[in-house]
Amino acid sequence: QVQLVESGGGLVQTGDSLRLSCVASGRPFSTSHMGWFRQAPGKEREFVAAISWSGSITLYADSVKGRFTISRDNAKNTGYLQMSSLEPEDTAVYYCAAGLHGIPTQTTVTSRDRWAYWGQGTQVTVSS
Repeated sequence: QVQLVESGGGLVQTGDSLRLSCVASGRPFSTSHMGWFRQAPGKEREFVAAISWSGSITLYADSVKGRFTISRDNAKNTGYLQMSSLEPEDTAVYYCAAGLHGIPTQTTVTSRDRWAYWGQGTQVTVSS
């Protein structure tokens, strides 16, 4: 079992930056791929970014490519999502996920069913 706790959300203005953190406990985090999803009101939860256990592979949704950066620090059991040039369309609850079944590819990481563990989410609101 892996427990995930997100933090770092908040209310910001268009163009601002924000960094989300995801602290993991339980099963060794260092051997688990991890990712970030988000869910806006009235919409399905969608993939944002993913990173392999070693950090050598990173994948992004087209909507955030070039603006968001995913990273991890296995020594701290923590994953990060650095968000820049935020837009009102980025407003959502952001969820951390871990325990991907399979190799991280653009196909596997976007499937919610492939992720075994989820955090409770942190709200990000971008005002115009």
